[in-house]
Amino acid sequence: MRAVQVTTLDGPKGVSVVDVPEPDASGKVLVDVQVAGVNYPDVLMSRGEYQMKPELPFVPGSEIAGTVVSGEGFSSGQRVAGFSILGGYAERAAVDGALLFPLPDCVSFEAGAALLMNYLTVDFALARRGALVKGETVLVHGAAGGIGVATIQLAKVMGAQVIAVVSTDEKGSVARRAGADEVVLAEGFLPAVKELTGGRGVDLVVDPVGGDRFTDSLRSLAQEGRLLVIGFTGGAIPEVRVNRLLLNNISVVGVGWGAFWMRDPSYLQEQWARLLPWLEDGSLEPLVGNSYPLEQAADALLELDERRALAKVLLTTR
Repeated sequence: MRAVQVTTLDGPKGVSVVDVPEPDASGKVLVDVQVAGVNYPDVLMSRGEYQMKPELPFVPGSEIAGTVVSGEGFSSGQRVAGFSILGGYAERAAVDGALLFPLPDCVSFEAGAALLMNYLTVDFALARRGALVKGETVLVHGAAGGIGVATIQLAKVMGAQVIAVVSTDEKGSVARRAGADEVVLAEGFLPAVKELTGGRGVDLVVDPVGGDRFTDSLRSLAQEGRLLVIGFTGGAIPEVRVNRLLLNNISVVGVGWGAFWMRDPSYLQEQWARLLPWLEDGSLEPLVGNSYPLEQAADALLELDERRALAKVLLTTR
């Protein structure tokens, strides 16, 4: 079968498409992959910079959507989405049945592949780590990216107001399509947020970017506000002066979704059950950006690496 392989840790430009044997599906479910999601950890793994460091060569790709070939607990031909952990950038993937989810007919394979990593991360962030309450206001950085769009949509179905922070007007259009109530540019976002909230600030900041926005994100919080740290696509890992937390009664909260569910994979099924009604009634409809064939996997990864992505980037295998 065809698969994308990382053979050297030279970044996105170093990946290539090769013929490899089908994966060993002993004790797992074999899936015909239709679409694979492209995520920033895949970029980091291509350089050896992620906490997971597979032995070379390896096939990246952690989330897929497709149809079941064989496997206990699932029917042949059944539509599914799932976490492959590795091996998703291929025509077939072997997936642990506990990490596989039935995909309703009303949800496309593209949407299925766009759902898992981002929407379950954000569900964990907003509902569990951020304790979001209906009527609160959420500020989201990187609002046109996969995490950003998922945050906008989930925060809205949970009854929040959303202010989206973007770097360009084009990305602002994506945030509005996702349902953001207000959109502000990253440069000078703090005074814009203060004006929009009448000086009060926001209850929750979702930050997958990090870098030099961090301090102003803290300053944008209302009393008892929470800043959720999801990642560092901006490159730099910021530091916090804890006196800011004390003086303003605010919190910085880590969102380590992967570390959380790996201790108890059943949590993923709880999350899927929570999201499923919103998927079925159309409340949640993932925005899909550019879609690439396997042969252009390097281009897909570069789009994330260079922060050009608008909504979810996908790979198609067929």
